[in-house]
Amino acid sequence: MNSRKLLRSALGVLTAAALLGGLSAAQTATAQQDSTAPTAESSKQDPQLRGVWIASVENIDWPSSPGLSVDEQKAELTKLYDEAVDNNLNAVMVQVRPTADAFWPSPHEPWSHWLTGTQGEDPGYDPLAFAVQEAHDRGLEFHGWFNPYRIAMHDDPSKLDAEHPARKNPDWTFSYDGKLYYNPGVPEAREFVQKAMMDAVNNYDIDGVHFDDYFYPYPVDGKSIPDEDTFAEHGGDFDNIADWRRNNVDLLVKEMGEKIEAAKPDVEFGISPFGIWRNAGTDPNGSDTNGLESYDQLYADTRKWVKEGYVTYINPQVYWYIGNSAADYAKLVPWWSDVVDGTDVKLYIGQPAYRIGEEDGYDNNTLTEHLTFNQDYPQVSGDVYFSATSLRTNAADAMAKVVADHYTEPVPTP
Repeated sequence: MNSRKLLRSALGVLTAAALLGGLSAAQTATAQQDSTAPTAESSKQDPQLRGVWIASVENIDWPSSPGLSVDEQKAELTKLYDEAVDNNLNAVMVQVRPTADAFWPSPHEPWSHWLTGTQGEDPGYDPLAFAVQEAHDRGLEFHGWFNPYRIAMHDDPSKLDAEHPARKNPDWTFSYDGKLYYNPGVPEAREFVQKAMMDAVNNYDIDGVHFDDYFYPYPVDGKSIPDEDTFAEHGGDFDNIADWRRNNVDLLVKEMGEKIEAAKPDVEFGISPFGIWRNAGTDPNGSDTNGLESYDQLYADTRKWVKEGYVTYINPQVYWYIGNSAADYAKLVPWWSDVVDGTDVKLYIGQPAYRIGEEDGYDNNTLTEHLTFNQDYPQVSGDVYFSATSLRTNAADAMAKVVADHYTEPVPTP
C-alpha cells in the first residue's frame, strides 16, 4: 500500500475519512501570500511553535514497518528529526501510545506491536527514552502523543497480548466498527488509561502530553455505540446519554490535566481536536461551517476545555483550504482565535500537509497561504503539520514554500 493510501486507511490518526466525516458527498468533493509579508515571528512577541506529527499507528511515519532492527529504527527517527530541523521546526509530536500499548517499558501495558510486529515483544531498547533525548539534542520540544481509549485496529481480544489489561478486564471495553476501545463510561477504565499515560510523564523528560481527536469513535452510519448498559450502571443523574458521554470525556481531560500539573507543572497538556466544535446552525456560539461536530458526534466539548482551562494548548485540525464551502479555513481560524482570547490557553493550528495534491484547493501554496492568514490573528501561537512523511513526499514543495516565506530562520521553542 502506498503512503497516500496508508494515510487514508489509518483511522485514529487524523485521516481524511474521519476528518471529513460530517460533510455531505457534495461538500466532501469541494473540501479540499504574499511572500514578502512579515513573518509570524516578526509580528508576535513570543516564538511560534512549529511542530510536526510523527505517527506510529499503522507505521505511517515511524517506524516505517514493524520488525526493523534497533539501528534501523533509530536511524529512521533521527532522519525525521533532522528534516524537522532543516525545515526550521522546533517541536515534534511523537505517537508513543497508539493502541493501548507502549513505546517504553511500561509496567501497565505491553510493548507496541508497531515496533516489532508482535505485541509484548521487547524491541531491544527504550524508544521513548531515545526519542526524547534525540529531540532535545536538536533543540526540539518533545510532546508525547497518546491515544487514550483505542485498544486495537481490530475487535478480537484474543489477538492481544495474553497479559493485556483489556483481556483481563473485558467489561472495560467495547467494539465498534471493527475496532476495540476502552469504554469512556467505565470509571475504572478511565482511571487506568490515565495511570498508564502518567507513567511516561513521571519517568521521562517530555515537554508535553498530546492527545489527538479520538475519544468516542467517529460515527458510522447504521452503527450505535454499545454502551447502553454502561449508561444504566454509571449514568447517575444524567437523563441524556449524550450529556453523560460528554461528561465522561470532560472528566478524562480535566483529571489528566490535574495529574500532569501535580506531577510536573512545567509539562504542557494539549489536545488536537477535530476542527469544528459545533456549527452556527446548531449553536449560536458555533462556527460558520457545515460539517461534523465534535460536541455532538464525538462527545468532545472542545470549547469547554479551553474556557475551563483544562488544557494548556488547543491544536485544532483545521484541515480545509481557504474558501472551502463547508469548512472554510478563513472562518475557523478566527473562530478558534476568539475561543482562546482572554484565556491562558495557547492556540496552535493543525495543518493538512497530507492533503497537498489531493484535489483542487490543496496545492503547493495552501500551507504558506494559511500561515500568512494566521498573521492577522495574534492568538495563533504556532502550527503543527500532519505528518512527517508528507513533508518529505507529497508536501515537500509546499513545505519548502513555508520555509522560504515564513520559516527563514530557526526560532527557540516557546
